[in-house]
Amino acid sequence: MSQAPPSVASPSPQQDEHHSVVKAAGVIGAGTFASRILGFIRDMVLARLFGATPAADAFFVAFRVPSLLRELFAEGSMSSAFIPVFTEYRTTRGKQEVWDLASAVFTTLLTVVTLVTVMGMLAAPWLVQLLAPGFEDHPGKLALTTMLARIMFPYLLFISLAALAMGILNSVRAFAAPAFSPLFLNLSIIGCSLGLSPLLEEPIIAAAIGVTVGGAAQFAMQLPSLRRRGLLFGFRFNPGHPGLRRIGRLMVPSLVGLSVTQINLTVSTVLGSFFSGGPTYLFYGMRLIQFPLGVFGVALGMAILPTLSAQAAKGALDELRTTLGFGLRMILFIMVPAMVGLILLRVPIVHLFFEHGTFTAQDTAETALTVLCYAVGLWAFGGVRIIVSAFYSLQDTTTPAVSAAIAVTANILFSLTLMVPLGAAGLALATALAAMVNGGILVTVLNRRLGGVEWSSVGRSSLRVLAACVPMALVCWWTAGAGVWGQPDEWLSKSGLLCTAIVLSVGGYVAVHALLRSQELDVVRDMIRRKFGR
Repeated sequence: MSQAPPSVASPSPQQDEHHSVVKAAGVIGAGTFASRILGFIRDMVLARLFGATPAADAFFVAFRVPSLLRELFAEGSMSSAFIPVFTEYRTTRGKQEVWDLASAVFTTLLTVVTLVTVMGMLAAPWLVQLLAPGFEDHPGKLALTTMLARIMFPYLLFISLAALAMGILNSVRAFAAPAFSPLFLNLSIIGCSLGLSPLLEEPIIAAAIGVTVGGAAQFAMQLPSLRRRGLLFGFRFNPGHPGLRRIGRLMVPSLVGLSVTQINLTVSTVLGSFFSGGPTYLFYGMRLIQFPLGVFGVALGMAILPTLSAQAAKGALDELRTTLGFGLRMILFIMVPAMVGLILLRVPIVHLFFEHGTFTAQDTAETALTVLCYAVGLWAFGGVRIIVSAFYSLQDTTTPAVSAAIAVTANILFSLTLMVPLGAAGLALATALAAMVNGGILVTVLNRRLGGVEWSSVGRSSLRVLAACVPMALVCWWTAGAGVWGQPDEWLSKSGLLCTAIVLSVGGYVAVHALLRSQELDVVRDMIRRKFGR
């Protein structure tokens, strides 16, 4: 008689949630990765065309105005307040009530942000003077910045509506369309910069036009996905809707809470305007930091919020603690090696990506120093995203707001202290230190609120991560000291050397985790096996 095959234990519901979170983060990460790659191409185009010139400084300061308001009205506060309430409605209410809520939010958001956009365009001269007081001695630069800010202000309206669409889709675990929509922003900036700049008296205006057109495209490309799921909102002006009022109450404190990084970057922009090239160095430095942060940190934070919100709505705090601990372990698994790699390979990366055209070797040195100072806080930037998501899943936006206010104050003090000896790089270091302050406060409060977050598991995971970083650090250190990075030619061989170093570093990191039987590596490996049906 043939024996029945041995039974295989099916995964637990908690393991299924972990795989679901990692799968969602993988989809978001893939879209963000594609966007970041295209973003690097965009930045290379901008660096080649405009370098670290006064026009480039004007563009990056002008773009900071709608970017800060975007974080306040869109991706920061609105999404984080909307998803928990919308998830609760989908769990406990009928389809008509869900549509009513989405439509009421859409109509109110459209009305409010349109007014803000019009007022912002009118107030652009004063906003620019507030953000770039160092430009006052250069009237032409100030006037150009004001014009660029007015051109880019409508981007705020489109990206706010895109964030609402993203919140609805993410709440039903549809992550692909929102994740890939930023591709259109980068494509628009690249296309306009290359196609329109030769035709304009002031070429940098083409990049500003690209920003606004790209924002509209980000919103439009998510509408078909909403329609397929029967979630396409309509016009319904109902400011007294109870769900909308709850979202509004959650938004008010979270305007500060989740946008602390943007506020700190704005402080850096204000102070950086006093240094020639300062805004440009800070922009390109943060772009390199945002690559791993956006691909993995922000992606994991976005993917974990619906799961945490559902667990909080059910009152399943044990499951919430486990999911939060898992999120922290995964963020350290990615962010710590990314931090090590960026610190050691900062000069080769900046040299290869940006040192072309009007971007000089001195610009490379200044930008690389900025990358170093930002990178020391990469683990904190990513960790805060996860911890803040836990607070928002509990519909507590006040605690992150208070912590953020403390962190902003710390950032200002750090900036004023460090900008004198380090220049623009000191402002980057201040932002990193402020993120650590913010993360420390949030962890302390959340640990007391939940009664612990599986810290022993997070600690063991951290030790494995540090051990696995040793071989990659050796490879990166050897590559950075190769002595070829100051040479103006041989770009192909230098690119090959950098790519080889990255592959060997990642391989060494993964190999050590495999030897240590890392649970985080197992989760990623299992996700890949499921994806390909093995």
